[in-house]
Amino acid sequence: MLTIKNAGQRIVETNYWDSEHARRGYCYLSWNAGAARLLLPDALKGELREMNGAHCVIVSRGPWHEQGGREALELLFEDGSDNPYCLHLVAEQTDRLLPEDNQGGGFVITVWTRGGEKLRLPGKYRTVAAVPCLDPWSVQ
Repeated sequence: MLTIKNAGQRIVETNYWDSEHARRGYCYLSWNAGAARLLLPDALKGELREMNGAHCVIVSRGPWHEQGGREALELLFEDGSDNPYCLHLVAEQTDRLLPEDNQGGGFVITVWTRGGEKLRLPGKYRTVAAVPCLDPWSVQ
């Protein structure tokens, strides 16, 4: 069982990095106090270089047809390029899915490694017809 102890948006303790989930290279997204905290396994720590150029993270929620239509999230690290860094997570890789009426911004995305918080960016949320979406943000 995954445990996360919070102090507002901060993660003060978690067993994630020593979990089977992390050993297999799976990210986990935890929401608390207006922040989506992306926990990166040790195997993906090097991906921080790709995320660092982003000015925001677009979180898109929708069915992932290639995964049997499972509910999924896309985290697009928007950097203005034609090829921004992107992660796809199934619903089991997050502790909650935001409702459709939460579309818009007003939250932050923080990226955590075993060494603590490494990145903090504004977040934007939308529901989409399907994941992968890969579209830039547009006012709906």
